[in-house]
Amino acid sequence: MNDPNADLAETQTIRDVQQLEEMLSRPTPELADMMGRLEGDLILLGAGGKIGPSLARMARRACDEAGAKRRVIGVVRTARPDVARAFHDHGIELLTCDLLQRRQLAALPDVPNVVYLAAMKFGSTGQEARTWALNSYLPGLVCERFRASRIVAYSTGNVYRMAPVDGGGATEDSPIGPIGDYAMSCLGRERIFSYFSRELGIPVALIRLNYAHEMRYGVMVDIAQKVMARQPVDVTMGYFNAIWQGDANAMVLRALEHAAVPARPINVAGPDTLRVRDVAARFGELLEKPVTLTGVEAPDALLSNGTLGFELLGRPAVAPEPMIRWIADWQRRGGPTLGKPTKFQVRDGKF
Repeated sequence: MNDPNADLAETQTIRDVQQLEEMLSRPTPELADMMGRLEGDLILLGAGGKIGPSLARMARRACDEAGAKRRVIGVVRTARPDVARAFHDHGIELLTCDLLQRRQLAALPDVPNVVYLAAMKFGSTGQEARTWALNSYLPGLVCERFRASRIVAYSTGNVYRMAPVDGGGATEDSPIGPIGDYAMSCLGRERIFSYFSRELGIPVALIRLNYAHEMRYGVMVDIAQKVMARQPVDVTMGYFNAIWQGDANAMVLRALEHAAVPARPINVAGPDTLRVRDVAARFGELLEKPVTLTGVEAPDALLSNGTLGFELLGRPAVAPEPMIRWIADWQRRGGPTLGKPTKFQVRDGKF
């Protein structure tokens, strides 16, 4: 099977959201092969956010390419018209459910393959109780409900301590050290999934993502917007990881074959350690804008080592430079964003 992503980096411009969504949901041959082997239907819990729609569409496309007759079900708390339309158009079943409500959760269909996306980050400061309920309490309810399933659950690289900028990033065996309510509640999520994995024998993969990018969201989008607006770029958190959202989608879905008892953490991160000041300078060149920097680079940053993920789930097809070019072009043409800054520069854990 030819790899449709092989020449992805050669794309010169992403015209609109429709082309972007097609690229983000384009499955790899390895994912299609896996979907041909996988048994049973697939449900995505919390599928209405920034990742869920393209992830669900990629799953549907991979199943179709493999000739696998499988239900792909997206569960959302409330169905926005654009999400409902997209799911319908691409053959994804849409269900509405407040996952914190036990009766609604119990009414969901029995499905052997679960991808768990439900989480709260943005606005977590000031809503700490709800943050902990969604990020740490809900996973226990989900494990009880889907005790006969395998689960791939999104986590975050924020559970790690800051890593030295020249050390290659935190591995899955590195010390944990979350800062702030959001990161601590995400570690709580991992601990709850790990507990039920052992107690109930649920195969679980914990995806420590750091940082996914597309034209509407990501650290590089934040930097590009600052440059475009001639605003200072903070370099205190001076380094970061970046992975194309489409690459991350394929890796997350392939993790269904690597869920284990006890729960298995897997970093999903780009292979490069990128320097904020260098990325800002590149955007300055592409956007023809002066770049102003503020702050002093710290000796450590939130960095992850993705080596294990590459070995298990495949290497990313898109390198940083094409992402930078696409984002600059998107910004220059006034393309839409999700309006959700990553707040990557935050070092005190207050999101």
